[in-house]
Amino acid sequence: MTERPLIRVLLADDHAVVRAGFRQFMERAGDIVIVAEVDDGKQAVLSIQEDKPDVAVIDIQMPGMSGIEVTRWVRANSRTTGVLILSAYDDDPYIMAVLQAGANGYVLKTADAADIIRAVRAVYEGKSALDPAIARKIMARVSGTQLAAPVEKLTDRELEVLALAAKGFTNKAIGVQLHISDRTVQGHLAKVFDKLQATSRTEAVMRAVALGWLPSDLGQLEG
Repeated sequence: MTERPLIRVLLADDHAVVRAGFRQFMERAGDIVIVAEVDDGKQAVLSIQEDKPDVAVIDIQMPGMSGIEVTRWVRANSRTTGVLILSAYDDDPYIMAVLQAGANGYVLKTADAADIIRAVRAVYEGKSALDPAIARKIMARVSGTQLAAPVEKLTDRELEVLALAAKGFTNKAIGVQLHISDRTVQGHLAKVFDKLQATSRTEAVMRAVALGWLPSDLGQLEG
């Protein structure tokens, strides 16, 4: 049996007891090692620069910089670090703000340890990881939003690109699979966002699911 590669993780949460609990069950998984623990957003950014974790597990509410601000910084400055939000908040504004900032996953702190570990692995593999409860809330929000204009049908190629994006693949990985350039992928996604009146990949995916263009289980953690 092939051993899993070690996943280097940063834990960022302003409660030491919470970090200790997460560290204990994550490292028990066998393929996760905690390379740093921090209690505020600014330290999280410094750790990402210095320790270069594969996955940054970040709380939303932290002193210094919020999890949303840290996520925006990561997306702008670190292509190699995935972001998993691990939060007690399931409020729509937090969820949408974090996903629009570019987080790879969002899991509630009430989730089972096994689900959180699966989410860390998914983000490490370049996939998205949404808590089923979060996915349902996004779906309800997207389904209940009245679009400003009738939705133009996506082309077959745009659907292919969106389906791969829904599975968490980067533009480069999508390009490799479809034998097109990163820039072409970016162009297809821009058209998808425009047609679906979406501001993030997650919103575009959920809207396509609501329209019946994509299967409903994309991006969710398996139970």
